[in-house]
Amino acid sequence: MNEQKYSVNQHLIETIITWVKSGEIAIPEIQRPFVWDSSKVRDLMDSLYQGYPIGYIIAWRNPNVRLKDGTFSEGKRVLIDGQQRVTALTAAILGQQVINKDYKRVRIQIAFNPIEEKFEVLNPAIEKDKKWLNDISPIITNEVRLSKVIRDYCEQNPETNEGEIEDVLENLKSITKKQIGLIELAGNLDIEMVTEIFIRINSQGVELSQADFVMSKIAANEIYGGNVLRKCIDYFSHLAVAPEFYSNIAEFDKEFIKTEYFPKISWLKDENDALYDPNYKDVLRVAFTYKFARGRLSDLVSLLSGRNFETRDFEEEIAINSYAKLKEGVLEFINETNFKRFVMIIKSSGFVDEKLIRSQNALNFAYILYLKLREQKYNPALIEKYVKRWFIMSILTGRYSSSPESAFDFDIKNIDTRDCGEYLNDVETARLSDAFWDAELVQKLNTSVASSPVFNVFLAAQCRFNDKGFLSKSITVKDLIEQRGDVHHLFPREYLKGEKFERSQYNQVANYVYTQSEVNIKIGKKAPVEYFKEIREQSNGGELKYGGITDVQELLENMEQNCIPTSIFEMTYEHYNDFIVERRILIARKIRKYYETT
Repeated sequence: MNEQKYSVNQHLIETIITWVKSGEIAIPEIQRPFVWDSSKVRDLMDSLYQGYPIGYIIAWRNPNVRLKDGTFSEGKRVLIDGQQRVTALTAAILGQQVINKDYKRVRIQIAFNPIEEKFEVLNPAIEKDKKWLNDISPIITNEVRLSKVIRDYCEQNPETNEGEIEDVLENLKSITKKQIGLIELAGNLDIEMVTEIFIRINSQGVELSQADFVMSKIAANEIYGGNVLRKCIDYFSHLAVAPEFYSNIAEFDKEFIKTEYFPKISWLKDENDALYDPNYKDVLRVAFTYKFARGRLSDLVSLLSGRNFETRDFEEEIAINSYAKLKEGVLEFINETNFKRFVMIIKSSGFVDEKLIRSQNALNFAYILYLKLREQKYNPALIEKYVKRWFIMSILTGRYSSSPESAFDFDIKNIDTRDCGEYLNDVETARLSDAFWDAELVQKLNTSVASSPVFNVFLAAQCRFNDKGFLSKSITVKDLIEQRGDVHHLFPREYLKGEKFERSQYNQVANYVYTQSEVNIKIGKKAPVEYFKEIREQSNGGELKYGGITDVQELLENMEQNCIPTSIFEMTYEHYNDFIVERRILIARKIRKYYETT
């Protein structure tokens, strides 16, 4: 017989607020931006006043952890759904500040009109209007005597009836006596079960990220410094995208700037490289997988709870060690030298721009590998070689495109226990056979998706080999990518459209090449046989029309660098399909050369 996995109860709003104030309910999002618009706070107050239901909140009771003295701690309730509503209640009723999207602490004051029984967000116009009470918080919390509020209001609004105003304000105060549903999940459930229950009972079918579970666990544990660690992760992720946010932290979070974390992330204020802009989930996943040699974040939730995987008990020592270990991983992730050295390795492999990287999972695991090999004292030259190869291999094979957690777990366990070079060689033997290079990779290039990962690897190879743009004498593909140059259709799009080719045909990635915009414009919609005839004439002393190449040998080298077959000299639309097949093969060969010389 299956036991009940959760309980459902109605609680008074004042009970929930009391639990928040005492810490009985931990609101993990309390240090993260409050995303609700102020008008939604107003609407919530109005719904409570009118007696309308405001939905359920969902809490997961932390498991009771066995302490060193043999006793058990009483687990807090961790709020996993309803943070915005509970935060809105504490903001409007208790008058607590919230963190806005700029991480500034602000008050959301809800005003009330007793005559019309309406709520509104306080604004300058309402503040001047005597019919409005500017803030409901002191009335509901009894910070001011109700009799004085009524007397003052009626003096300023003599047309009102004191008894009627008293009735209305008593109704306002009774908001805290209204009820809200609490679904409480059992503490002994594992994260997969909690996720499943969450999705089933959430009417919108909202996905619950395991990373959010972990961040909730961290933020709720002040004993082991989880709340500050959580801030560090959030702030690092925000600074990585918006360095100007540094001044906000310095001005509005005086407590955090006193911690050990603040100076360790301050280097980001001068960092504008967007190649690797990790979000909080990326930071968490990399730090965890690197330090714990595990790939499943559900394991981290259990470890932070103190779970002993053998005895299935929860022990304080395991929780303490897990928080300490996670902290070490985060500190290694945010370390300026580590981060910049890793980004330099990725860039030196040819991935010079963030648009060339479409797999955040591949990038994350490459950083995991970098940190792990550093920890294992590998030679820096080998670290660079293995990280580059692993990154390129994982993109080419789509290693982390499906079931990434399982793949992370499998790879990190092997890397943690084996020589990395040997394991990489085994993976290459299994996945990068001649059949892969000669057939599978060629087939992967049969796509019209401009952001194709394998085509991006080709562009990275061109950057790494310092190849020139199509028909460019000195400007490289790297220059064109970094300066947002044009992608040109070797068989011009308008030319093929005029011959009734479909979009999926003329937009094949094997028809793409980087070139200068003036070259692209000059070619227009001419057939290859036409404009290549002019290019050959130009290379033999004729009129300069396309780029700066004036030598036949230089032209042939440029075509080779861009994997353009010489058969294109005689091609019209009738040869397009043959051209596409031939160029895919040339691109695949170049990618193989690139990989094997990395």
